[in-house]
Amino acid sequence: MWYVWLILAGVFVIGEVLTSGFLIFWLSLGSLIAMVVSFFTDNIIIQTTVFLISSVILILATKPLVKKFANIETVKTNVQSIIGKKGIVTKDINSIHSTGQVKIEGELWSAIGINDMDIPEGTEVEVNEIKGVKVIVTPIK
Repeated sequence: MWYVWLILAGVFVIGEVLTSGFLIFWLSLGSLIAMVVSFFTDNIIIQTTVFLISSVILILATKPLVKKFANIETVKTNVQSIIGKKGIVTKDINSIHSTGQVKIEGELWSAIGINDMDIPEGTEVEVNEIKGVKVIVTPIK
């Protein structure tokens, strides 16, 4: 029965390579532990129990370690990086005509005032969100 656990470990390793998470690897190690147990007993229930318990222990024991070393925080790039930034209105923001322009970090963006608010030129604003190709801004008081 040891060869079944070895094949299963190989399948889990291939599955780990094909996925982006780091979970299936521990099932592979659990299979290898069950393979070692299969050398001592032919009881499939004992082998399966060892596989399940060892896999769960490995997953739970290493989860804090993985969180510690893995950078879970996503780095905002491109357009999403300007949300929360401050800028200056360079062309009056008019909700009726849907016109307006804001300069944020040296780049000009078409802008809309939050809640269709009109904002005059020269006002300092903060970017709340992006809708299509326009930034939604709020005046800073």
